[in-house]
This record gives sequence, structure tokens and C-alpha cells, in this order.
Amino acid sequence: MTLLFPLGPPSDPQERDRRLMEVALAAARAAAARDEVPVGAIVVYQERLIGRSGNQVEQLVDATAHAEILALTQAFAAIGKKRLEGAEVYCTLEPCLMCAGALLHARVQRVVYGAADPKFGGVESLVRCFELPGLNHRIEVRGGVLAEESAELLRTFFQARRRSAGHLP
Repeated sequence: MTLLFPLGPPSDPQERDRRLMEVALAAARAAAARDEVPVGAIVVYQERLIGRSGNQVEQLVDATAHAEILALTQAFAAIGKKRLEGAEVYCTLEPCLMCAGALLHARVQRVVYGAADPKFGGVESLVRCFELPGLNHRIEVRGGVLAEESAELLRTFFQARRRSAGHLP
């Protein structure tokens, strides 16, 4: 577990979110370097980084190897528990339906994401999973943190893919 702020977290909560999203963006850039869709996620617990990953769908040949799922798995192992009460997850893209369900099951306290995902977003864009009636757990959400940086990573990645496939000049 890595202490994120050795001198204490910034007093401004928005600045804290920006700094932590930068760590998730670094994981997304690493995923892009491995030719994975550039999505990154981190799990923060008691101001410590206990999980970090980028997408590994292609590498693991596993449609469920999303950054959030892999970061959660690391976090469970780091604290030796199946629930992450009090933890925060930072992801560069709005979690999909699958990841939103995993975040609910993990009982994370808060999710902060960068870019919205109108096609698969399970938090605010397509479906609002965290607001479904009957849930016994609620997750605080903040979207749009470094959204443009997150979206630009995705745009650049997919433009390069389309170009190499001959769909763009």
C-alpha cells in the first residue's frame, strides 16, 4: 500500500480529486501503451493507494478485465477483506454496468470519474445503477474530474485504431 500524500492530503477536496485522477490517468496511459483501451482506475483507502490498474481486456483475453475490476481485486487482496467500506475509486471513464455492479458489491463509499460514457455508462449516462430502488448501499459520485484529458486519451486511441484499419486518412 502506497501512502498518497506523505505531507497530508490537500485541504481543497477538488484539488485532492484532481491529483488522484492524475494517478488513474497514468494507469490509462500505461494501458494505451500496451494497446489496450486507455482506461485507468485506482482504489484509495485511508489515504493509501491499495489498487491500481489499466484495462487488460486484450492482454488477458477477458471481457471482464476492466480497470475498475482489476483495481478492486488488488484492493481486496491489500486489505484482506471482501468489502471496501470507506474506499474511493477513481476511474478515467464512467464505470460501465458491470463495473458499477462490482462497485456496489464492494461497498465503496465514493466513485470519482473523468469522462462520461454515453454508450455504456452505468453511473449517470446510460443507467444510474447507484440510484436503483431497493439497494442497501449508496455510493457518492463525482463525475467530470479531468474529463477532457480522459476523453482525449480515448479519442486519440480510437482515431489511431480507425486509421490503422483504413477507416481514416
